[in-house]
Amino acid sequence: MEITEESFIQAQQRMEELRQRGHAICAHYDPAKNRIVIGLNTGMEISFPPDRVPGLGDATAEELAAIEISPSGLGLHWPRRDVDLFLPAVLQGEFGSRTALIHG
Repeated sequence: MEITEESFIQAQQRMEELRQRGHAICAHYDPAKNRIVIGLNTGMEISFPPDRVPGLGDATAEELAAIEISPSGLGLHWPRRDVDLFLPAVLQGEFGSRTALIHG
């Protein structure tokens, strides 16, 4: 599939629309509560237990603490587990669907 300039511009517009709905500015693992905590640009904070995400249920605290945020703020990545999560899907309550997971 050829990427045209028009399709590239459309993809950028879709990404910006998603970012306006909320994107991650920080993320960490809270071992006391066993929760992944994500701070959003909107001032809101969301959290969820790691076992909601396929591939994180049996992760160690050290593995869970190593969270990377994509440059767009729309993706989270756990490099020690090779797990990726699409934040807009999580905001809709989808953790394990093909929509929520980004396969690299």
